[in-house]
Amino acid sequence: MLDTLRTILAFVVDIGILIFFHELGHYLAARSQGVTVETFSVGFGPALLKFKAKSGTVWQISALPLGGYVKMQGWGEETISGPAKPGSFAAASLGSKAVIVAAGPLANLLLAVLIYAGLFMTAGQLHTKPVLSQIEAGSPAARSHLLAGDQVLAIGGTQIRNFSDLQRIVMDHPDTVLDFTVKRGDARLVLPVTVGESSLDGDKIGHLGVVGTQSTLKRLSPPEAVAAAFRETGRQISGWFSGMATLIVQHKGLRDLAGPLGIAEVSGQAAAMGVVPLISLIALLSINLGLVNLIPIPILDGGHLFFYAVEFLIRRPVPEQAREAGLRVGMAIILSLVVLVTFNDLTRLGAVAWFAHLL
Repeated sequence: MLDTLRTILAFVVDIGILIFFHELGHYLAARSQGVTVETFSVGFGPALLKFKAKSGTVWQISALPLGGYVKMQGWGEETISGPAKPGSFAAASLGSKAVIVAAGPLANLLLAVLIYAGLFMTAGQLHTKPVLSQIEAGSPAARSHLLAGDQVLAIGGTQIRNFSDLQRIVMDHPDTVLDFTVKRGDARLVLPVTVGESSLDGDKIGHLGVVGTQSTLKRLSPPEAVAAAFRETGRQISGWFSGMATLIVQHKGLRDLAGPLGIAEVSGQAAAMGVVPLISLIALLSINLGLVNLIPIPILDGGHLFFYAVEFLIRRPVPEQAREAGLRVGMAIILSLVVLVTFNDLTRLGAVAWFAHLL
């Protein structure tokens, strides 16, 4: 029961923070562009708590915490004939509309940077030294005469600062001979290392057969933390695009897609590990939320930006029929994804196997 309550609470906190910052981006951008915001809601459905600010905006928390919205005056009235009301979204310029819509996903990316920077300044950044703590028997590393305790200083002309640098280069060079510069005791050696070959989701990757366990947490100064936070966010974004390319081109990774149930499960696991893992998960989810919303599927922010780009190119609003057709297609795509991720979540939780056994 305690595990279930912790999972539910962690999920509500994670989703609530992500939605709040996403909608806050839309809200602040709308205000900056002179657009009146009527409602700021975290969640859908009937309002549980709400109050009206001096600006006229109603701030509320609604019953279903699976999304949120910022209701702007004149939203959805772009194609209505007649003069638009001043201060409405419909009256805003095309550039202002694009800024308002893009601000939500960008706020999620900024949130990730802020979280990583805060973690690196307080808890510290995990740094695993490029020291070969263990060598697997019969591995490419063993056959190349690498020894436990060797510290890798460089591979070819590339300096190795941490174990992740070593992993990245090895994985990118399957079945290749690389010159390793290592420190062994007081000696500095250059060894030709033949990288082996392995398979990951059908792709060839390099394999060495070493383990690095010498990890430390290093607190960074504010400038160092901000720079490291941008690098980490960029690394996560790059990984997201690589995963999407694999998903679209090779149709691999569909089973790994997770929905609300999967996110709730991971949130509970992170919460059980402590505050830092939970906060790190929020940063990772925030990046994913921001990037997913930029996909050019109608009803997502990226879909609206796509329509604005078309409008800019053709120098006139996209016909209402085309917008409606796009929204129907977008809704069909989103519902299909909802069914897929829900099936994946239920499969991971064992519900599908239980139901099949029941049948």
